[in-house]
Amino acid sequence: MKPRNRLFTPLAALVLAVSFTAHALEQSAAPFDERTEANITRVTAGLLGSSQFAHHPLDDELASLFFDRYLDALDGERVLFLQSDVAEFAPYRATLAAKTLRDGDTELAHLLFERYLLRLGQRVAYVNDRLRSATFDFTRDAEYAADRKDAARPRDLDAARALWWQRLQFEYLQEKLDGKQPAAIVATLGARADRVLRMTKQTSRDDVLEIYLSALARVYDPHSDYLGAKQTNEFAISMNLSLFGIGATLQSRDGYCRIVDLLPGGPAMRSGLLGPGDRIVAVAQEDGDAVDVVEMPLSRIVELIRGPKGTVVRLVVIPANAGDGSVRKTVRLVRDEIRIEEQRAKATIVEHPNGPGSTLRLGVIELPSFYTSMGDSFGGKGRGARTGISASADVARLLDKLQAERVRGVVLDLRRNGGGSLAEAIRLTGLFITQGPVVQTRGPRGDIDVESDTDPAQQYSGPLIVLTSRFSASASEILAGALQDYGRALIVGDPATFGKGTVQSVIALAPIMDRSRLAYAYDPGALTVTIRKFYRPSGSSTQLRGVVPDIVLPSLSAISRAAESELDNPLPWDAVPAARYRRQSTLDAHLATLRARSARRVAEAEDFALLRDEIARLQERLATRTVSLNEAVRRQELAQFEQRNRERAIAIKALQAGAPTTYEITVANAHLAGLPPPSGPAGQSGARDPEATAGEPGPGEDPPQDDPVLREAQKILADYIELHVRAEVPRTGHTPLAATAWQGYRIGDDPGVAVP
Repeated sequence: MKPRNRLFTPLAALVLAVSFTAHALEQSAAPFDERTEANITRVTAGLLGSSQFAHHPLDDELASLFFDRYLDALDGERVLFLQSDVAEFAPYRATLAAKTLRDGDTELAHLLFERYLLRLGQRVAYVNDRLRSATFDFTRDAEYAADRKDAARPRDLDAARALWWQRLQFEYLQEKLDGKQPAAIVATLGARADRVLRMTKQTSRDDVLEIYLSALARVYDPHSDYLGAKQTNEFAISMNLSLFGIGATLQSRDGYCRIVDLLPGGPAMRSGLLGPGDRIVAVAQEDGDAVDVVEMPLSRIVELIRGPKGTVVRLVVIPANAGDGSVRKTVRLVRDEIRIEEQRAKATIVEHPNGPGSTLRLGVIELPSFYTSMGDSFGGKGRGARTGISASADVARLLDKLQAERVRGVVLDLRRNGGGSLAEAIRLTGLFITQGPVVQTRGPRGDIDVESDTDPAQQYSGPLIVLTSRFSASASEILAGALQDYGRALIVGDPATFGKGTVQSVIALAPIMDRSRLAYAYDPGALTVTIRKFYRPSGSSTQLRGVVPDIVLPSLSAISRAAESELDNPLPWDAVPAARYRRQSTLDAHLATLRARSARRVAEAEDFALLRDEIARLQERLATRTVSLNEAVRRQELAQFEQRNRERAIAIKALQAGAPTTYEITVANAHLAGLPPPSGPAGQSGARDPEATAGEPGPGEDPPQDDPVLREAQKILADYIELHVRAEVPRTGHTPLAATAWQGYRIGDDPGVAVP
């Protein structure tokens, strides 16, 4: 099976899958029975073994991993299933592969779920009893182990109760530090526990099957998945409607609703008050009471957040950078449709300081994704006729405008770009090279296809930096890797990109299943299956290792656990023979100098000193696997966090004073002559919503947004331009066009040398 020219992310696959599940759901109101379930299970297991990239049939080794994965899917915190439970069901490991493949047997799925319900009921009864009778004393030096992902399961029920008591004390102290009185805390925690049990008891048979088969798919790799018909439809609807609410991608983890990403142009991003990693703990409508959402199913949380355009939703969140989980802030957002213009590529022209009385005009293009109209998603590889909108067409327009305004170099910012259309990645790479291979793909049988830019035209040939981060994934890695192989761009950013070098195909199960075995019509859902791997023109895979930049800069995202290597069962890194391409580099001779200059600036700059301090504190928090249950210690930590935020806000404001003049260029205004009015400082990211409070941050608020990494990328670009000019003048005997408008330009750190 050959992939279409599209690089599916898990979310893209989910949304696409709904196109063939929603209609079938409307057609079928039939009940879900054991025969349907067995047929779905047998077909799913067979497809995963034959279609997934590794082509590894389900055997005893994989079945044992499947058993463990399902346990963790139900009880990821490892506080409910006892060691005796695992031992009791362990004999199923020996026959699980054969029974699954031959009979579609799912007895284990339901037996373990019944035991999970039993243990959950015991926990809820224990919590309610302790809330009624226990004394909560937070004067002693005790700790709560917040991360139990790799911990041993409790030995027996007494050991489990000790863990439940520890968790209950942690939650009680969280609410107390947030200012709640004892009666209110007891009511909140009791209602939370009861809600979890009530909702879990409502889990249907096909819901259990989806959890079970998803666990099976994830044994193969982290991007293969089973999508039950009802759940696929509901999830896609929820996600799509959430885009018309606040513009955030949400994920449920460890009982918390976490923000994964913010959509450009959405109310959440425009506010400047939310970011990836923030945990939503309560949701309120307009001036209504806040509803506790800890341990609430994600679909229900999405329902609370979304609503009619123009209405207000208030989110109570724990900031990602908080040193303490009891830090809370309330963010007020007005639900709105996503502004399409703000989802598209945009540019900034920066009057970069370049010596006394002199500036150097630079361009920055921010690309949020490799978007395209669906009709273009599976088109050709070149830059031919286009319909609708596309990332490559928009970037081409912006490049035309930047060159018309005589910028001397360009930064392409892909730090928040999680991927998108493969065809667009190829077209966009082609804007910066003449022609040649961009990406190679290999199937499970070793067949290699080379996808190339076939257009000899080069939209922009000047100095180029590609800015990447841990969040740059998939198509972003293809573009960055290709431009690095060609020597066409200097890659700057985190130590590596995300490392997703695979492509997924969405397979509808209905056409494959032997429907004659079913007594009635029922949509069996779909599989997302990893079917191919991607490789750079040089032959190196982007899988796991990502793209390693030429110059590494400190950043908070660099220490993020968002990476392919952090996921369970990722496919390995490997390589294929290099494609035929010609390296165009003028970078190699300058790289050592550029690195040395940047390292010196980063070591001496005050903004990076502030950033290093934040990185150190975040690393310390990530390394600390326990939380104090001593109230005095926690209150001291809170006070220190808030004081540090105030001091950092003041320092950032001072740094931003006298920032260079910038001009915002959009696709909508790129065709206009001249420049728009100047906008905010360069290197200050995420403009706040006009309704957001100005001044120093209050308790639990984030400091003003700052972007020293982007500023340093601009300085590296200025150095690159200077070194390029210095190399070109003696070689050609004349000053290149890139230097002709530099009035009084000083050459880097070498006084006395100038270019007219």
